[in-house]
Formats: sequence, structure tokens, C-alpha cells
Amino acid sequence: MTDQTPFAAAVDAVRAGASPDAAAEDLLRRLTPEEKLWLLDGDLPFWDAMADMLGNGYNRSPYPMGRIDRLGVPGLQFSDGPRGVVMGNSTAFPVSMARGATWDLSLEERVGTAIGLEMRAQGANFFGGVCVNLPRHPAWGRSQETYGEDPVLLGEFGAALTRAVQRHAMAVVKHYALNSMENARFTVDVTADPAALHEVYLAHFRRVVDEGVAGIMTAYNSVNGEWAGQNEDLLEGVLRRQWGFTGVTVSDFIWGLRDAATSLRAGLDVEEPFRQQRAENLPADLAAGRASWDHVDRAARRILRTQIHHYATREQAEPSRDVVFGDAHRALAREVAARSMVLLRNEPVDGHPVLPLRRDAVSSIAVIGRLADVANTGDHGSSDVRSPEVVTPLQGLTAALPQATVRHVAEDSPAAAAAAARDCDVAVVVVGYTALDEGEYIGAGMFADPALLALFPPVGDDPTGQRLLDRLTADAGSDVSIVGSQGAGGDRASLRLRPVDAEIIRAVAAANPRTVVAVVTAGAVLTEEWRDAVPAVLFAWYAGSEGGHALADVLFGDVDAAGRLPFSIPVTEDHLPPFDRDATAVTYDKWFGQRLLDRDGHRAAFPLGFGLSYTGFALADPQLGPLTGETFSASVAVTNTGTRAGRHVVQLYGRPAGAGDDFPARVLLGFAPVALEPGETARVTVPGSVRPLQRWTDEGFVPAAPTATIEMSGYAGDPAAAIAPEDLKLG
Repeated sequence: MTDQTPFAAAVDAVRAGASPDAAAEDLLRRLTPEEKLWLLDGDLPFWDAMADMLGNGYNRSPYPMGRIDRLGVPGLQFSDGPRGVVMGNSTAFPVSMARGATWDLSLEERVGTAIGLEMRAQGANFFGGVCVNLPRHPAWGRSQETYGEDPVLLGEFGAALTRAVQRHAMAVVKHYALNSMENARFTVDVTADPAALHEVYLAHFRRVVDEGVAGIMTAYNSVNGEWAGQNEDLLEGVLRRQWGFTGVTVSDFIWGLRDAATSLRAGLDVEEPFRQQRAENLPADLAAGRASWDHVDRAARRILRTQIHHYATREQAEPSRDVVFGDAHRALAREVAARSMVLLRNEPVDGHPVLPLRRDAVSSIAVIGRLADVANTGDHGSSDVRSPEVVTPLQGLTAALPQATVRHVAEDSPAAAAAAARDCDVAVVVVGYTALDEGEYIGAGMFADPALLALFPPVGDDPTGQRLLDRLTADAGSDVSIVGSQGAGGDRASLRLRPVDAEIIRAVAAANPRTVVAVVTAGAVLTEEWRDAVPAVLFAWYAGSEGGHALADVLFGDVDAAGRLPFSIPVTEDHLPPFDRDATAVTYDKWFGQRLLDRDGHRAAFPLGFGLSYTGFALADPQLGPLTGETFSASVAVTNTGTRAGRHVVQLYGRPAGAGDDFPARVLLGFAPVALEPGETARVTVPGSVRPLQRWTDEGFVPAAPTATIEMSGYAGDPAAAIAPEDLKLG
């Protein structure tokens, strides 16, 4: 019989009813000083690990942090996300923004369960993929990693992913806080006053903390004058004292803190992912009194407690390696992709909406565009999933029409595209973006910044490290991304399609009245210059491993067009907040997205929550339940008024009465999807939160108004909304 390790004994004790705090304290007493310090950063030597990352790829196996074999402590075995498991060859799900477009938390939990299983089957236990940053401007390059523009949508989806992943792995929510610029993320200081901070930019993090998330990853940027990775106001003040967070805090990678002792004093528990500043500097900092052993114990205690609690509460059955990119997860990826696609326009041709297409009426199809046959699942940064197979739009449409003639035009030629489309029954134009246009960016040019270079440990007599440093500094003037893609990513330079794409769309539409435009994107795209030329427009997103099949499922009506926009789309960039992607200082206020459009009286091209279906829905008989604490429920009768089965999303909005010009006129409070057969009516109950109707003051949150009018609708500002017969009393 094998002797049980102290860590395993601690886990068993918690399963039997012991306190995780007591178990962690007992384990802490067993650690040597060297082992305590070992917990506080990654286990891999910095220069060897960097060379492996650049040579073999990012996070192909777990990054270990704080593993202590003597006591059986497994450590934090990191795998990135969020579109799936970055390690190995895993299932690429649609990006988070696409999943946010489903407005379906149960579906997101299924994705989270699949991610947790694939992680655990590949040896990881620490998932850095719950991204809930708010994209204040749609040009933000990493908006694909988050769920939408609204704090309620972000918080609820982050909580759903956390709930599911934590059945198998510790979930980490990121990037805390105010991270929504990519190119300037290592240099920018973001200022926000307390009201904007608490009412808007921290609200979704608070929700995920309430859900019991195991970890918080800090952002690269500075917040109100201090780097987020060593910001005591955020880490010990808000996170610990105000919200009662008991998990572990970790830095973002490589450049996530600027001073080892300062970060430890401020409440950052782990420097990720390698042995870097803390391994190099903390012993001397402790000897000099710049940090104390009490700070070390505080961090070590949290790290141990988080692991003990997770292993005591996770599901005990070990998954088989066969779950990774298995049939069930591929089918789920296809289902999610289809459910995410948002139909923005569907005008009649010959008296009937152009979509859904009828297979028996399509003997030939033109598939147009440079992206039509590209495996395009998102950026090539830390969220990239190396799926063994990706079904492109061309492949999906070809498979759906095995007897049809398929004409594919990939070149940027409006004339060739029009010629192909002219003789076909229908034309599908695939346009949008790739990893070259948006996404995470760590350009080699950053190695010309002495402040960032100074954060690396000395090379010493390590020839591997010296060669790597020489390479990086030699490439400092180039546009090579160290995460593996030439000229990749960053914040978008434009919210419009390429001019040639607009020309192709107009040319194809002129040649074939049955033209459908599928837009591959993570965020808002301005469509004013070409939208009226085509009868059908669909947001197809970065749709994951099975995206091509899912596109065909929606276009041919096998799945209802059920996605709803998780953000608003303006008619012009002038209706957005200012955005300078190279700024070194910026102030964030409360006004962005739908809230800004409402405040300024601008009509959205497409409002928050908008999306068409292949059927119709009517809402009636709205009712309110009582307010209990910060939550209430509302219900409404939803009827499918059409002749096809379909899905609707009931969105719950509150309009505070007399809150003043400094508070939004309408805020999202909750949402619930419903599937209905033709003619079917169901009463849908929508859980609501009044947190968005609260104002931050020196004394904390208070109601922004005595009452609020409650709307149940299909999108923000829906004129067909069902209005509750009485206002909700807030206090």
C-alpha cells in the first residue's frame, strides 16, 4: 500500500468535512523557506522555457508553477484558452464573442465542461481562459476572447464557464482590470473614477468572484497610476476586502509585474509562468526588508488552499484522452457555432426572404472571397487552439450540397466574382478578418523597450539565453510576433471591410440577386457602404473547428438563425468613444456601446441584442416577481408566430426613473433563451439583477433611482417590448 502524501491527506480531510483553511495552514507549516518561495512563481528556468516556446510553440503542454513533489503538491499546471484548450491538438470552439451571441448560459456550461475534460485529460489543472474584459471600443484586438459589451452578459457568461470548468480544473478569470487595448497594453495607464470602475469595469469580475472562481489573472496595463500586477488597491482592497475573494492571484505572462517585492506586498500571489523576477530578486528583497516572510506566507497559504479546495471538490472520475477532439466535442463545436450566427438582414427576393435556402432549389452555388476556404478560427496568440481539422465555409457548403456545382473564387477580383455568381442559383460571399487584422500582439519591436528588457533575468553564462536574447534584440525593429505569426494581430485599424471586399459584394449582388454575405469577425463591422446592396447579411464569427458545417446548417435552415448581437453596431465611427491604439494614457468613463448611443440620441445600425430569426415571436403578459436582495425574476409569455421552429432570447432591461444624466437610460438586467415549435406559447422566466441599477458612492452601492421600468424585449430599445405593469421598487 502506497503511503499517502501530505497534500493527498489534506484533500481527504477536506472531503471529510475539514476546513480548507485549516488544511492549508497545516501544509504550510511543513514547507521549508525555499519551498515557500518555490510556490510563488513558475517552475521552468526562464531562458530554457522561452527558447522552447519560440522554437516549439506556446503552451503545447502544461506550464507548471509551484509543484512540490516532497509533499505531493501538484502545483498550478497552466493551460490557456478561451476558445478551447491551447495544449496539444484540442477542439477549437467558436471564440467567446461568438458564444456570447448565443445568449445561452447552459450551452456555455457545456462548452466549459468539454474544455475542463480536455484539459484534465492532457495533464493541466489551471485554466487561464475565463476572459471577461469589456471592449470599450470595438477596435480592441482581443475582443474575440470576451463575450460582449455589457457587464451583465460578461459576468453571467464568465460565471457559467467557471462553473463548468471547475468540475475538472481551476478556472482563472482575466485580465484584471481595465484591459481593452492591445498595442499599448504594456505601456498605457488607464484612469477611471470610482463610479466608472465599480459600476462598469469591475462589475463582471465581481460576478465571477461571487461564482467561486479559483484564480484572478491581472492585466499588463497600469490602473490609476500603478501596474495592475502590483496594484494593492485592486488586489487587496477591492478583490480581498470588498469582495471576499479567497482564491489565488496570478500575473499575466513575462511582463505582468515590474517589481518582485512590490507585487508580493500588493497581494499578487504567483508570478507566471516561469522563474523570472521573483526567483532572481525576492531572496535579496526579503533580506533587505522590501517584503516580509508574512507576505510570503500569505501568498503561499492562498496557493495551497486553492489547490486543496479544488482537488477536494472536483469530479473524481478521470477522463480518457479520447475526449480530446472526440466526436462529442466536435458535434458540440458545430452546435455552438450554428447557434451563434447572427442574421442581420434577410430581405425578400421574388416575394420570399432569401434565407433559409432550399437545397432542392440550389443546383449551383458561387462561394466567393479570400476567406471562403481558409481555416480561420481566430488570432495566433495565447488563445490559439491547434485543432487537427478545421472545416472551412467552402468545405461546409460543398458537403451540404453533394450534387450541386460549386464555383469558388478566392482572388480579389470583383469581375471574376461577378462572373461566377451570375450563372449560379445563389452566391455566398465570405468576407472579414484574420489573425493579421486583429488579435493578441507581442511584436519583437517591444524588445527595443529597455523597461521591458530589464524585467528579464540576467543571461549570465547561459549560451541558450544569450542566443535567444541576441535574436530578440536583433529583431526589435521588425514586425515578428514572438507567439508565432508574422505581422500578427493588434488592435484593428478600421471597423470597415477592405475596400475591395465592398467592391466584390456590390459586384456579386449586381450579378445575382440571391447574394448572402457572411462576415468573419470578432467585433462590430460597419456595413453602411454595402449593406443595402444585398438581401442577406450574417455574422459568422471565428466559428471554430466545425464552423463551415455550422454555416451551412444555418444557411439551409437546419438550424434557426438564433444568434443575437452581444454588442451594438453604430452607423459611423463618430458615434464611438475615442480610440488611440498607441496611447500611453487614457481615461475610461461610463459611456460606450449602446449606453453611449442612447445618451447621445444616435440610432444604432444594429442595437445590442439584435438578431433576426426564420420565424417570428410575440411577447405578452409580462409579470414581475419580488425583489430579494439584489435579484428578482420576471416572466413573459412568448409565442412563436411563424411556421417554423425557432429560438428567441428574452432580454430584460431596466429604465431607472430620474437617475440623472450621469447614469445610463437603459441597462441590461438579465436574459433567457427559449426554443418554440410553430404556434407554441411558453411562459419564460428571466432571472434579473438590480446591480446594474445601482450607483457607486463613498458609502458603497445605492439605488440609482427609487424605481425602474422593466422591459422584456428582443433587443435594446425594441418598440415591441412587453412592459411590466408596475415599476420595480429599488429601495
